[in-house]
Amino acid sequence: MKENKLTSDQLPRVAIVDDHKVIVKSLSQMINESGIAKVTDVYYDLQSCRAGLKKTLPDMILLDISLPDGDGVDFCAEVTREYAGMKVVMLTTYNEFSIAKRALYNGALGYILKNAESEEMLAGIKAVSRGNLFLCEEIDLLLNQKRNEDIIWLSHREKEILKYIADGYTTGEISRYICRDKETVRTHRKNLLIKLDARNTSEAVRKGIEKRLIGYGQARDNK
Repeated sequence: MKENKLTSDQLPRVAIVDDHKVIVKSLSQMINESGIAKVTDVYYDLQSCRAGLKKTLPDMILLDISLPDGDGVDFCAEVTREYAGMKVVMLTTYNEFSIAKRALYNGALGYILKNAESEEMLAGIKAVSRGNLFLCEEIDLLLNQKRNEDIIWLSHREKEILKYIADGYTTGEISRYICRDKETVRTHRKNLLIKLDARNTSEAVRKGIEKRLIGYGQARDNK
């Protein structure tokens, strides 16, 4: 049966939050020409998005992860907490299991890679507008693969940071030792909790030791 075409006023209202103006322009054109939704707001950073949401509320936000003034995954949690019913689709280049899992945990209903075909992207927008979960094919395969594995994989940097945490170092101290900013260390700490399925850093350390990912004293030895 053919679906009834929605009028412009009935179309889901979409806001795009991305600092790449070329991507925003092409994405806006694609959505507006599709007839399944309409782009009503565009923001290039989180600060302007916060201000905009106080004035007008879209039905859905297409949200980049890496933004000039913050982490889109953290902002996703903020949006879903502050605006009940607001639908969020992460639109990103990050095809990493830990980041996708954290985004879904923070309330995202969609996770789509920027290199996805336009048909897949529009299908995702349509599905999420109806309240359904949508993962682009690459991320869906990745998550299913990880669910079927009993192996915890940590990157070299994540192991290094977990060693420092086990030895009692603060975020500030770790950032100085590995020559990275504090926000990068905080992001790694969040990813460690997700990968190790831990409620806090103490549990993450315990699981890291149990699974022989780290041992006490290694960070001090390597410093």
